[in-house]
Amino acid sequence: MTWNGPLNKIDAFRYEIPSSYKGEHQNLKMQTSAVIYADETMIPHIRSDNAPEQAANVAMLPGIVGKSLAMPDIHWGYGFPIGGVAATDFEKGVISPGGVGFDINCGVRLVRTNLHAKDLSEEKIRNLSDEMFKNVPSGLGSKAKIKLNRKELDDVLKMGAGAPVEKGFGWEKDVNFLEENGCLKFADPSKVSDKAIQRGLSQVGSLGAGNHFLEIQKVDEIYDIKAAKIFGIKEIGQVTVMIHTGSRGFGHQVCTDHLRVLEQAVKKYNIFVPDRQLACAPITSKEGQSYLQAMACAANFAWANRQLIVHWVRESFERIMNDSAENMDMNIIYDVCHNIAKIEEHEIEGKKTKVCVHRKGATRAFGPDKIEIPLEYRDIGQPVLIPGDMGTESYLLHGTKESKETFSSACHGAGRMMSRHQAIRKWRGEEVVKELKNRGIYVHPASFKVAAEEAPGAYKDIKKVVEVAHGAGISKKLVKLKPLGVVKG
Repeated sequence: MTWNGPLNKIDAFRYEIPSSYKGEHQNLKMQTSAVIYADETMIPHIRSDNAPEQAANVAMLPGIVGKSLAMPDIHWGYGFPIGGVAATDFEKGVISPGGVGFDINCGVRLVRTNLHAKDLSEEKIRNLSDEMFKNVPSGLGSKAKIKLNRKELDDVLKMGAGAPVEKGFGWEKDVNFLEENGCLKFADPSKVSDKAIQRGLSQVGSLGAGNHFLEIQKVDEIYDIKAAKIFGIKEIGQVTVMIHTGSRGFGHQVCTDHLRVLEQAVKKYNIFVPDRQLACAPITSKEGQSYLQAMACAANFAWANRQLIVHWVRESFERIMNDSAENMDMNIIYDVCHNIAKIEEHEIEGKKTKVCVHRKGATRAFGPDKIEIPLEYRDIGQPVLIPGDMGTESYLLHGTKESKETFSSACHGAGRMMSRHQAIRKWRGEEVVKELKNRGIYVHPASFKVAAEEAPGAYKDIKKVVEVAHGAGISKKLVKLKPLGVVKG
């Protein structure tokens, strides 16, 4: 379905659906307008998958404040568009799992090193990638190499990344460089179903499938040398490692379980939504709080998952490079999540207001001086990580004060241009891997099917997406990272 509704140009990087738009929902009205961050070349594709309709639907949620927002990687999702951001008033608004997604706290972690790409031969990159593939379980249905008992999983759900760090998986300082220090403290495992627990017991410390990856990268361009040094990026050619994964089947089950409850809650609280996928409940209600506490468990699961993977990535480098991770300066630059709802304080019409910020396929991008980000970064703002696909570059940016208009949010990636089914019909995985090898990128996929699904051509142009975020001022470019070796789940 194609979007034929209004999409009015505000400036070179912003388009608006006015609040007067009603579409098919004559009995409901938008509480506010919807703003989509994009440039003119992106608009035809944005219209083609009808994602603007979802942005307009989100503007009809009870208690929404500010605008319904969509990042430049916007595409059709469940309820909210992927790339959707919306804040709702804590006292009067609702929380919606459709504004978080099924892979709760899917996120990205960036690790720096003091290695240089010129010192890594083609063979060394292949060996590093193969070792990471061997050391980190990946692929559809992959299970971790450590299996937790129920008490240990409860510790993960309550403590997040702190639980594996306490057991020696990582360094104590790691948690200082994770969003929320790797733990939402209001998590309550009693709000999680037995089915979710069973799915989670065997999956902590596994990459999973789809667009999840481990990637060895090199610094290709530095746009702000002084600011990049604050994040530990010192020179062109410096090697980094990026990790992208989330809460696996555990988070999916948490979302599924609570969607069923909230589908009933809309009737109980006489809430009218334009799309049943926007099932929601008042944030302060029993159902709203239960979802929030269960979602926090899944977020903590994801942070622990990425923490274990970081530990095994470091071990992989130690084995192949015959040096310690400490000597190689394998410190975490930052970890951001891009499928989450957070209780935050933002300025609304000149007044500080407690809100629930839904970021679905969008990442937090706090500007300078925010106490929530590491002390070392407060002069410049939070690191913002925008990964590309396995054949294109990724970017390190920083948050800005101007990002207040997006509740300090930015985009989370390139965004798909075609479905996985369409990609499989168009490409053969073996050919994708071969083509990337010819371009100097070694890919070790869990299957050739995944390689076809994740073909670079299935995604939007990451350069354009990042230029819109940069041009709109919601985050600023610091570093471009080019892939050398990729492990695809």
